[in-house]
Amino acid sequence: MTEARLFVAAWPSPEVCDALALLPRAVEPGVRYATRDQWHVTLRFLGRCEVAVAARSLAWLDAPPTVARCGPLVSRLGRDAVVVPVAGLDALAAAVVACTADVGEPHEPRPFTGHLTLARLRDRAACGIAGAPFAAMFPVREVALVQSDLGARGARYTTVATFPLQGA
Repeated sequence: MTEARLFVAAWPSPEVCDALALLPRAVEPGVRYATRDQWHVTLRFLGRCEVAVAARSLAWLDAPPTVARCGPLVSRLGRDAVVVPVAGLDALAAAVVACTADVGEPHEPRPFTGHLTLARLRDRAACGIAGAPFAAMFPVREVALVQSDLGARGARYTTVATFPLQGA
């Protein structure tokens, strides 16, 4: 069996990615911007686990399609991230947690905070796009099981499998 570092995600639509790409990204000390291929909403981080086991558990996902609502402002999340808040995915994230309860790392009991990460910050750096207005919506008709490979230039994400949302 193959083990990998995995998470479950909702990918934003190309239109939302096009709009995100228009946000200004000034070169600032301590700021590393996420690239377009890294933009996603993590529904659950699984950590290092068997790919086949994670995929089998997600085959049991029972959740309806939904709409993700981004915004209204780019904001800080904690000390080291600049994000676009994403609402509307709480029930989907809970359904993902329920069907993957026995997979990977134990789920952290904190509330789900939907977001798209735009930048990572070192040493509490300031980031000029924090506070910028941003509002968009995108349909979520499937979730993705994503492999994360960490490197010197940040993470590289590969979709391993997708699971359509068909619940009631």
